[in-house]
Amino acid sequence: MNKILIIDDDIAICELIKVNLELLGYNCEYSTDPIKGFALVKQDEPSLVILDVMMGEVNGYEIAKKIRQTKNISSTPIIMLTALGELNNKLEGFSSGVDDYITKPFEIEELKARVLALLNRSGQELPSLRVKEVLSKGDITLIPESYSVQIVDKQTQLTPIEFDILNVLMQKEGSMVSAKELLKEVWGYNEGDDVDTIRVHITHLRAKIDKISSQKNKYIQTIYGGGYRLLASGVEKK
Repeated sequence: MNKILIIDDDIAICELIKVNLELLGYNCEYSTDPIKGFALVKQDEPSLVILDVMMGEVNGYEIAKKIRQTKNISSTPIIMLTALGELNNKLEGFSSGVDDYITKPFEIEELKARVLALLNRSGQELPSLRVKEVLSKGDITLIPESYSVQIVDKQTQLTPIEFDILNVLMQKEGSMVSAKELLKEVWGYNEGDDVDTIRVHITHLRAKIDKISSQKNKYIQTIYGGGYRLLASGVEKK
């Protein structure tokens, strides 16, 4: 049985989520204290963590980073649940290693769908994500063992989600990939377009690539009204 741990200082929200997920058959626990919550993650190694941002002196971003830096739990899926919906807040959450982001107030059905999608994603390999060895095209090399990308001769670390997005784009190099396709391939969503989630991840992925690239916005193109396209050898600016 999948175990889900909720870390949120609002006990009413913890109870609401716990009751609804237990009705689906999940084993749920919660902590209203972020430090104790992190200790429970290390102790119990849950299948998924639902994490609030604003929790007093220690915020959710810090807990997410601690999870990603702790060996036995570093790959645990994390959903960030918060009232902060601005782009910079989402960027900070995703850069901390968060897999998905839901803004309060939220519909419980949406949360259940996100939980199911992340658990499905972490429990099985999607066809496009079966990368066991180094994948290289043009200037770009993906290194699965360390979740890293190398552009020509420089490397940078990616989050698992960023790695998976870049992997999908590389496997379909030169072709447009829609936001809907990315959601299905990377998160396992079967319907609906969460364009904002994709846009934030692409923004952060581009920023990391730009730091090790000879010029900005060289490899990932936005196809307006459509999606994204990767050109592994880059686009030379005129």
